[in-house]
Amino acid sequence: MSRRVAAYAVCVEDGRVLLARYVSPDGDGSWWTLPGGGVEPCEDPFDTVTREVAEETGYESVVERLLGVDSRIIPAAVRRRPGADDHQNIGIFYAVRITAGTTRPEPNGETAESVWTPIADIPALHRAALVDIGIALAQSNPPTGHVPPVEAGGLIEH
Repeated sequence: MSRRVAAYAVCVEDGRVLLARYVSPDGDGSWWTLPGGGVEPCEDPFDTVTREVAEETGYESVVERLLGVDSRIIPAAVRRRPGADDHQNIGIFYAVRITAGTTRPEPNGETAESVWTPIADIPALHRAALVDIGIALAQSNPPTGHVPPVEAGGLIEH
């Protein structure tokens, strides 16, 4: 089984959340996600999230608090790469505040644009499940840092 540890920014301001539009390098689509990405070797996830926000959006940011951790298994049968094994995604979600900068596409990256999106508009978007998880963590602030899993399908991607 493969595994990925990633850190994600949940930037909520005035009823809007900052989303990034991911474009697959394989040309098999695009969807909305939270700014964030994989923790590099020897990198602290706390540092990952602000690095990823800067890379993907152009904004400078600060972490305000840890929201929670999500762990999900993506069965091989529903993975995009044929023949791939089951995969575990471990996502660490932080409440992040934007401090400076202006939005721009990721240079030489997979983020085509970043947009402040009304939370009420999220259900109609083609998006990664982690968007729903991050918003649920930010809104409910569970003491355990855990919310129920989000089922993928329809407008929601693994």
